[in-house]
Parts: sequence; structure tokens; C-alpha cells
Amino acid sequence: MSGTAWHARVECGSEVGAGFLVSGRRLLTCAHVVKWADRAPVTVSFPGRRELGALYATVAVHGGWRGGAADAGDLAVLELDREVPLTPASFARPGAERDAPAPELIAYGFPKGYDEGMLASYRALSGPLISGEWVQLEAVTAHGQPLAAGFSGAALTLADGTVVGMVSAVAGAKDVRVGRMLPVEVMARYWPELGELVPTPGHRTDARRRLYALVRRAEETGLSCDPKRLYASATDGFDPPPPDGGFASLREAAAYVQWEVPEPGMVVRFADRLEELLHAPPPRPATWSPIVVELDRSGAGADQVTVEVSAYRDGQRHPVGSRRLARGAVRSFVQESIDEAFTQLDPGADELLTFVLPREWLNEPVAHWACGEDDSTPLGCAHPLVVTDRHRHRSGRLRHQLRKKWGRLGSNGGGTLQRVDCGTRERPAGLRKRLREDAELAGFATPPAAAREYFEVGLTVPVPVLLWPRRGCSGDPHEESCSGRDFLDRLALSVANVPPAELPRLVLELRETADAAEVPDEHWARDVQLLWDDPRCFAEPAAALHSPVG
Repeated sequence: MSGTAWHARVECGSEVGAGFLVSGRRLLTCAHVVKWADRAPVTVSFPGRRELGALYATVAVHGGWRGGAADAGDLAVLELDREVPLTPASFARPGAERDAPAPELIAYGFPKGYDEGMLASYRALSGPLISGEWVQLEAVTAHGQPLAAGFSGAALTLADGTVVGMVSAVAGAKDVRVGRMLPVEVMARYWPELGELVPTPGHRTDARRRLYALVRRAEETGLSCDPKRLYASATDGFDPPPPDGGFASLREAAAYVQWEVPEPGMVVRFADRLEELLHAPPPRPATWSPIVVELDRSGAGADQVTVEVSAYRDGQRHPVGSRRLARGAVRSFVQESIDEAFTQLDPGADELLTFVLPREWLNEPVAHWACGEDDSTPLGCAHPLVVTDRHRHRSGRLRHQLRKKWGRLGSNGGGTLQRVDCGTRERPAGLRKRLREDAELAGFATPPAAAREYFEVGLTVPVPVLLWPRRGCSGDPHEESCSGRDFLDRLALSVANVPPAELPRLVLELRETADAAEVPDEHWARDVQLLWDDPRCFAEPAAALHSPVG
């Protein structure tokens, strides 16, 4: 048995089954064989190499089997406590068990009374997979060893010893000589790493091995990429679209290319795109091309507003339009001017709509303004949109302090959200000290009017980012949960590990999610307001608004 010593006996509590080695430390079996693994040890032995003794194993991967006889995902990957000096099993191409004439398949199992094992001879029934999961097995003769308890997890092999699948179910009635197996392509569905070991018709062995070598390198280096976008970049017009839910991992995407895309060139193209990502220079911190909308009271009347719109290109400010208007006419002028400002940006630039507002207008719903008369999409759902305080935007002292703060932040992961909860009893001076000491972002549970003293502190210390809900809690003390605390709890989870430079893009996604919700007004992020202030985006000092003649 030197060539087939990879057959294994698996015990877990009262369950006895089979398994087969696929690497120096990993073997496959059925999930139901190790269903008691959380309360009983899993031991593995190799009848062909008894001198190895019993080895302990843990469940490294579970296929998702839920306990029912007809439940899918009855696969488990076991990891041994040490590597064994055995040659692992090798695999046949998918579907080889259903060739015509049907080949004889041999299973090595451990029925009661035969600890050393027994062989059973079966054939696969041609036809579709049962429930898309199983191949039906029928005995070659009526007199041989039937599939019985102890065969679950056994490899089914062709005459040359290559594996075509795994026994997953045996006949429940006496003298009924049928069973079920998981074919290799279904097993790979639950453990994508198996794809590296299985030859696939239409895909060259060297191309497949290169693909999975690149996947391993990406996993080892922690490459950050969207598998769905990577797949899309490698497809041509004839390849199938990705699954609706995308891919949970890069390895799952590679397995999809291997099993679901028959065109041979796709493996090569997908691997090429992945290699390009692996050799690409590290991403630069987010850079923005601002479109700045500055609003102020004009001084010409209570209803008069001065508006200036500018775009930044090549680090320089390019005025687009300025006007003194009645407040009711501001929105349409801003919409038209923003549209014109886009023509001033570099092609491919990442736009950032920045509303510079007087302090008493910081809570204006500018993110909800429509893009234009013919486009009702909210500006905050179409583009990254932030607000900032007009005094902050012009203060040389605060610009200097903020520039230093941003320089220290770089592109690192997000910092801790400094919370200002509803009804806080913290003295404003205490909050000032807390925010001044390396605070990167502060979250308020209430709109500015409900906690004016605390907002004044947040605006006059160099905290790069402030967030709050435009509507919500009054700020009064609360004994139990309230909308403001819920907002901060959810916000803290959302911004965790997000670099401050990327927060405008994150808030855009939150606004889109809220707008698409079943009941948008009930979504916690519906009215999130983001004050984001990076002086490095504005190469020249902000000029004071003038009062143009209407």
C-alpha cells in the first residue's frame, strides 16, 4: 500500500469514518464524521503506515453542513497536529467517474469490526447531480462489501488510484447497495483550495498552478483588492458574469474562473491581472480635486446671500462664478455653477464638493440638494460631499495646525472616534483638552444647535474630521439608548480602520445606502453631516468673499 497510504481512518467520539490526505498536514472527510469535534478529540490513523500511530487533528474548514441527511456542504478539512511523511492523494479530472462505459470506483472504508479497513466496489450513475450536490452510486455486484457506516469520507478512486470524489452517504436499508458521493468539483465549492490540486479540462496545468501560486502570494502579502472587480477586468465579451453576490475571497474568484469559465484564456488573463496588482506600487493616499462652494450673508439684507464657486486644478484655484442672491435662488445657482466647475477639473480627477459655510449654517442639508433641475439625485449621493466652517477655512492659525495634523496622519488606518454623547456632563474645557491631544475625528450625537458649546470646541481645535446627525436627539440626559447614541455606535463601527483621507468616500457610500433603504428616513446614516478639513487640498490661502453686484 505504499502508493495509497494516504487513506485514513477518522474517529471522533462514537463516530468512525474515513478520510484521505491531500497535503502533508491536511486531509478531507465528511463533516458529519466529526460533528462532535467541539466536545471530543478527532484522531486520525493510516492503516497503510501503522507505525505513525494515532495523530490528533482539528477541523480547519467546515463546508456548512447543518446536520440533516439532505443538507449540503457535508465536507470538513482536518489539520493534523504534525506533518506526515506520506505522498498525498492525486485527483482525476472532474466527471471522470461518469465516463462511458462507467468505470469501477473503489472506496476504502472502516465498517464495524474491520479497523484495518475494507474495500467496496461501486459505479457512478450517469445523469445530473442530485440537487446539484451528489452523484448517485450503485454497487458493481450484489455480493461484495456494501457502503456502510465507516465509509463516510472515503475517497472513491479509479483504477489508476486517482480520486474522483468522496463517499458522503450510505444506504440506510439492509441489502440496498446504493450511496452518494461528493464529486471533486462540488468539494471545491466548499473548499476552494482544492481547485489547485484538481486538473480541469480546458485549462493547462501550468496556467492553473501559476494562478494559485499568485493567489497564495496575494494571501501571504495581504494584498487588498476587490475580487469581483479583478474578475471583471479579466473577462472578455463571452465570459459569464460573476455571481450576484460577488466573491467572498480572491481564492473563491480563482475557483470560479477554474470551474465555471470554460474559455482557457481566462485563467491566464485573471492570473496576469493579479500579477499586475502584486507588482503595482503601493497606493498613494487619497488626493482630491475640490469644487468649493462658499456661502455667507452679504450684509445687503437679511435675505441676501453671497455665493462663490471655485474649482481646483493643478493645485490652483479657478473661480467659476460669484453672485449676491436672495436665499431662495442660491440652490439653482449652486447647481449650475457646480456643473460648470466640473469642466475645470483634470480628467480623471477625484472631485470633492466642499461647502464652506458660516457656523450657524453648518447643519444645512446641502447633501440632500438635487444635482440639478433635470436630475433629482442628491448631491451627497452622487459625489463625495463635505462641509467646513468658514472661520476655520480662513484662519491662518488653524490652517497651520491642521496641516501639521494631516501630515502626521498620512495614509494610516483610522483612529478612535472621540465621542460626544447626548447629555454629556463633560466640561467644554475637558473636551478641548481631549480633542487637542492627537484626536483625529470626533463624533457628536446631536445636531450643533443641541450642543452648541461642544461644537464650538470641536471647531476651534485642530480636529480634522467632525461628524454628526443633522436631525435627532435633543441632547438631554438619557438613562437608556437613544437615536444619538445609536448613531455614534454605528458610526464608530463604520469608520474603524478607515484612513481619514478616505472618509468623504465612505460617507458617500453611507448616504447611498441610506437613500436606497426601504425607509430612507429611518436609516441611521440618512442625515450624517461630515465636516472634513484638509488644508493641503487648497494650495492657496482662501480669499475672503467679496460682495459682487447682483
